Amino acid sequence: QVQLVESGGGLVQAGGSLRLSCAASGRTFGGYAMGWFRQAPGKEREFVAAIPWSGGFTYYAESVKGRFTISTDNAKHTVYLQMNSLKPEDPAVYYCAAAATLRGLTVADFGSWGQGTQVTVSS
Repeated sequence: QVQLVESGGGLVQAGGSLRLSCAASGRTFGGYAMGWFRQAPGKEREFVAAIPWSGGFTYYAESVKGRFTISTDNAKHTVYLQMNSLKPEDPAVYYCAAAATLRGLTVADFGSWGQGTQVTVSS
């Protein structure tokens, strides 16, 4: 079982930046894939970004490409989501997720979830 704890959410002006962190614990993560999802009020949870725990190819939703960057720090067992040029459509609760193997980029493909961290963007 993997435990995930997100942090770093908050209020930022449109055009600003935030960095979310996700601390992972509970087991070794060599083969795992890590992802970020978000859920706005009244909407379904949606994929944002993913990366194999060991690094390498990254995956992004079209809506965040060029603005968000996902990365891992193996020594700290932490996954980051650097969010730049935040837009009024980005506010949501952002969730960190883990998958034993990266089979897809949907909610159903990730088995472990954090509690979420709120991101609010003011215009």
